[in-house]
Amino acid sequence: MTKRVKSNLKNILDTREISIRQLESLTQRPEDDQPRVKFETIRRLYNDTTMQYQRDTIGIICEVLDVELSELLVLIDKEDAENK
Repeated sequence: MTKRVKSNLKNILDTREISIRQLESLTQRPEDDQPRVKFETIRRLYNDTTMQYQRDTIGIICEVLDVELSELLVLIDKEDAENK
């Protein structure tokens, strides 16, 4: 059975009642005027439509949300994902 990576960001944000815009804002450092992770990048991760995962982006999101990589990204059976 083939595995694939699935983003668990939607569950994390929904549980914490954090919007995508709020997370984008949380990625901004006080001394910067731009967020380190853009809305569209977070939206794709939230909707589990990301095709490639940038290491820095995943690191920032894990740091900001105080979660482990294994909480943010999980392995699932590809066949199960296609049937949903």
